[in-house]
Amino acid sequence: MSKELNIKPFLREVAEDLVTQLGDNLQHAAIIFNNKRPVAYLQDHLAKIINKPFWSPSFFTIQEFFALSSELKVADAFTQFFTLYQKYNELVLQNGEAKIDPAKFYPIARIILSDFSQIDNDLVNAGKLFEQLEDFAEVDYQFDYLSEEQQEFLKGFWSSYSEGKHKKQQEQFIKMWGRMPDLYHGYHEALKEKGLTTMGHIYRQLAEGKAGLPNFTATYPKLAFVGFNALSRAEAVVFKRWQDQAKTLFYFDTDTYYMKDTLQEAGLFLRKNFEVNGLLNALGASKSLIKANPKTVNVYKTQGQVAQAKILSTALQADYPLLKAEDNAGKIALILADESLLLPVLQTIPTHYHDGAEKHPININVTMGYPLVASSIFGLADLWLSVQAQLIQGEKDTVYHREVEAFLSHPLTGITELIRSKIQQKLLAEQLAEVPLSRLKAQKGLLAMFFTKVENSAEATNTLQAIFKHILEQQLAHKTLRQTEADLFVATIKELNRLHDALNTYLPGLNSPKELSFILSLIQKAVQGIAVPLTGEPLQGIQVMGLLESRSLDFDQVYILGVNEGLLPQTSVSPSFIPDSIRRAYGLPVLENQDAISAYMFYRLLQRSSKVSLVYNAQADDTNTGEPTRFLRQLEYESGYTFNYLEHKQSISTEQKRPVIIHKDEKVMAVLNKYLTGETQLSASALTSYVNCPLQFFYKYVARIEEPKEISENLEANYIGSMLHFVLETFYGDLMVEDKVITKQRIAEYRKKVPQLAVKAFAQVMFENENHQVSHNGMQKVVLAIVEEYANLILDYDENEAPFEVLALEKKDKVDFKFKVNGVEQTIILHGIIDRIDRKNGITRIVDYKTGSDILRYSNLADVFDTNSNKQNKALIQTLFYTYVFERANALEQVEPNLYSIRNMRKEGTFFIEGKEKLKLNGVKLESIKEEFIGFLEGKLAELFDESQPFVPTENEAGFAFSPYLTLCGM
Repeated sequence: MSKELNIKPFLREVAEDLVTQLGDNLQHAAIIFNNKRPVAYLQDHLAKIINKPFWSPSFFTIQEFFALSSELKVADAFTQFFTLYQKYNELVLQNGEAKIDPAKFYPIARIILSDFSQIDNDLVNAGKLFEQLEDFAEVDYQFDYLSEEQQEFLKGFWSSYSEGKHKKQQEQFIKMWGRMPDLYHGYHEALKEKGLTTMGHIYRQLAEGKAGLPNFTATYPKLAFVGFNALSRAEAVVFKRWQDQAKTLFYFDTDTYYMKDTLQEAGLFLRKNFEVNGLLNALGASKSLIKANPKTVNVYKTQGQVAQAKILSTALQADYPLLKAEDNAGKIALILADESLLLPVLQTIPTHYHDGAEKHPININVTMGYPLVASSIFGLADLWLSVQAQLIQGEKDTVYHREVEAFLSHPLTGITELIRSKIQQKLLAEQLAEVPLSRLKAQKGLLAMFFTKVENSAEATNTLQAIFKHILEQQLAHKTLRQTEADLFVATIKELNRLHDALNTYLPGLNSPKELSFILSLIQKAVQGIAVPLTGEPLQGIQVMGLLESRSLDFDQVYILGVNEGLLPQTSVSPSFIPDSIRRAYGLPVLENQDAISAYMFYRLLQRSSKVSLVYNAQADDTNTGEPTRFLRQLEYESGYTFNYLEHKQSISTEQKRPVIIHKDEKVMAVLNKYLTGETQLSASALTSYVNCPLQFFYKYVARIEEPKEISENLEANYIGSMLHFVLETFYGDLMVEDKVITKQRIAEYRKKVPQLAVKAFAQVMFENENHQVSHNGMQKVVLAIVEEYANLILDYDENEAPFEVLALEKKDKVDFKFKVNGVEQTIILHGIIDRIDRKNGITRIVDYKTGSDILRYSNLADVFDTNSNKQNKALIQTLFYTYVFERANALEQVEPNLYSIRNMRKEGTFFIEGKEKLKLNGVKLESIKEEFIGFLEGKLAELFDESQPFVPTENEAGFAFSPYLTLCGM
């Protein structure tokens, strides 16, 4: 607070006046605030003024104090909903209509309860309003005032609604309003019979002189209401009555800046309190604080929501010395107009600051509530709800493997690394994309509890409570529980217990899938709103709070985050079935009221502060306009303040690609020399890998870096290829038992076995056991159909080629191959596994099956072997490799390579085709290419084993497109 102007905090002024007016009777007073945050500050001021031990007055929030007027307890949200639901169905049944499901009624009920509360708070005659609404609906059949969201609610609410029946929907709407007066009164009567009521009804009863405990204020001869602004009609009536009885002192925080200017929305409700409601301010006439306290306002423009918190680490540095004094109450506050910024703010503020050589701790006090949704506890609850939703909606007693893995990895479950690894390895080995519940229950303990399907509503709430209690006890035993987590656990268990009691009372035994889905949604809504205060000292350090919590409090340095139009003021309003025109006629809250409240809370933060910083997100998206609040523009025009505009930019730079080069040192050469000694053999796949990209060859065949194994949800193409190979190998293997000569008739007769062979192939490829029994899910059935289709495509081709003689299947051959490295002759073993070798018309053929995007066309062999070319053809290199190995190993010549490329067979056949002339690779051309291939192979091997030639990545980026080593290659 500015010392030069001697501006006192609002609560200091209140404390001084209370001491002056009440003196020794202070202990008999009740002091009422909008919220509890200012209590500690007022107590501190009173202690400093009185400066000796004294009996403290009693402190209340307005709702706590008004609740003393009734012998009835305020019903919780669940009890209110279920009571309303029961009463509505009673009225529906009386009219001979069918009962409404709770799931359909829930969204409507929330709106009705909100409307009931506003009607009570503002003392509206419910019967008259609902009658007028019914008349309004009769006349205005268009219902234009209903939002799209409310229309959607109504579509599900009325079972008779369907497109083309809009008139029917309107008639049902009129019926609903027709029963609203009875529902309003019946609802309150039903609550009263249970010894319950609503806060709104307490307000109404007190204002109308019908309070159950009318003398509840007798304990407190003097009532002080501090920091109020917008009053409901009920509050205004009660306040004026008590003022007339000389029972009250009202302390309103005002400023002439907005009080004397009727265009200033910030003063709207205060002017109404004085001029219409006739309330008196114990602090006297308004003072000029905003104008008399000129200041520089820093306005930070950031790019991104979370970026707003990033500026704090630097912006706050100049203010940290304010925290050195023992008494630093009211020095620095971070006001979050957007409360979703709480976590980014807590993650950004440092725990210490340096003042020269000294290191000082930074205390942070947060009482706006740490949300459960930001904790790992909610993550576990959400996972459990997801698991139960799967089990309720599905027909199988299985759960998706990702849910199991998420549970095993969750920090709260306490699963040991040994058990986690054991279960994960088992799932992987059996490729269990869907895990049977029986397997999980066998593990017992928390795992079994978590993955047990709930059968009814009571089990649902009890099971989740039991899970949380188990974890809470487990963490207490291991002494790993933090205070915030403990508070969240307790709050969650209490909320679930309340829901359990409400369900047991009003809707016992719900067990159908539809009903259980509704219960799960109720559980989710119940836990989503839970928040607990963080521990801290309200009179020390940096204070973090929402805009509502800042009422009545003053700070030297104020940082307001989220000052975007649409957030300050809020542009969204609570859903309501009462149209705007009717709301205005009856004095119910409208959007302008919300604007005025936001304006007041914003402007009063300027009254006594010496430094103000505003931060907004300039990045526009679906939820943000990217514009600062209009209050900033108003200040620029009217206040006379100095504005310092700062733009916070995140430095964005693209990291240049660093060429990854692996030199062939002793360790690398030791691995490569195993090829030269015959310990390791070179396969066709290894050769094509080196041709495609030498660096990727290094990672796979030298460093032996393998892709981690995963459970295959959507089976990859290589799995389909492996299955196809198994089907064809088994198919022709079975035929060869009787005769190696394959005729068209034999193929046609045996094709009926293809579906069975596909099932065996799936079991063999996925579980390494062709007899493994699998209950195939939808995606796996699709894969089986693809494998069958691919097999039949090849068999169609083979029928046309028949007769031919199958000589071998999956034939393994190897040969020595000599080449020179820097003039020194070396030998390497080439080995290959050939899919099929057959003979037709005296020509021996090598057949290679391919299910990928391999093509038959190629330009020339030089391009095919060029690592940096985009004209490579891996399939050609492989088939030529197999041909060379087979010919050499079996002393044959003029063997013909054929590629059965599934995607190209029907159009292009099985021969490789060279150049624009489309020359088929057979006969003389083939023999020429074989000789050329040997030369290119020698050249590539000479390069591979040359110690001076490092492993480098290909320049052809397409070679990285599907590489598992993409990041390792610097891409």
